Amino acid sequence: MTGMPDKTNLPLLKVQNLSKFFGKHIGCHDINFELSPGEVIGIVGESGSGKSTLLNCIAGKTNPTNGAVYFNSSDGYIDLCMSDEALLRKIARTQTGFVTQNSRDGLRMGISAGGNIGERLMANGMRNYGQIRKIALEWLETVEIDPARIDDLPETFSGGMQQRLQIAANLVTEPKIMLMDEPTSGLDVSVQARLIDVLRKLVSRLNLSMVLVTHDLAVARLMCHRLYVMKNGKIIESGLSDQILDDPRKPYTQLLVSSVLKP
Repeated sequence: MTGMPDKTNLPLLKVQNLSKFFGKHIGCHDINFELSPGEVIGIVGESGSGKSTLLNCIAGKTNPTNGAVYFNSSDGYIDLCMSDEALLRKIARTQTGFVTQNSRDGLRMGISAGGNIGERLMANGMRNYGQIRKIALEWLETVEIDPARIDDLPETFSGGMQQRLQIAANLVTEPKIMLMDEPTSGLDVSVQARLIDVLRKLVSRLNLSMVLVTHDLAVARLMCHRLYVMKNGKIIESGLSDQILDDPRKPYTQLLVSSVLKP
């Protein structure tokens, strides 16, 4: 049977030959991968391996030296590296989300929890206060924050609650992709577990695609379908998460896995 391909079966994101140099220093070099709808991929490696630089290039926060990031938007594939600021802002507030390592960098600490969630709705044209508040209440419950705290400031929340609030503030418009930079870093193990549980439920419920940067291989195993291992700005190994973590091929990956996942 022939005909037009089903758009939902096409990659949501295609990163091609992406590189970023800071003078002579390599941020990331010749990165290639694709992300499918509903897929979670992990970018792992030691500090300084280039993980966050890669994520910032994908998000449009850092201009790459060369390469392309093709995003399957509602208008078809567009190269985010060649898009103007207005289009990047529109995509960032509608079709993608970005969760920072330090939740204070991703929230407005001077406005209420409900205000943080509602701000993205207002940026997309919603003006009915009652409707905005109703949606904010629903999202607080979704990320397991007591809706009674809708008028509280984020600074009164614990670190784990702040991170879940940041997630709600990004997902309220149900974007296609969430980009996450070390979202569990600095959280206690029990708090991490709750955050991961919330994220896994949201990935399933929303068919959400995710690029997760983490140095925590235990988190990567629980969250990610596939892993890309970075060293010195380059991807040195990739594959299914269990494959990489149970049977790593490269000496660097073997050392990384043995130092973290084994006693």
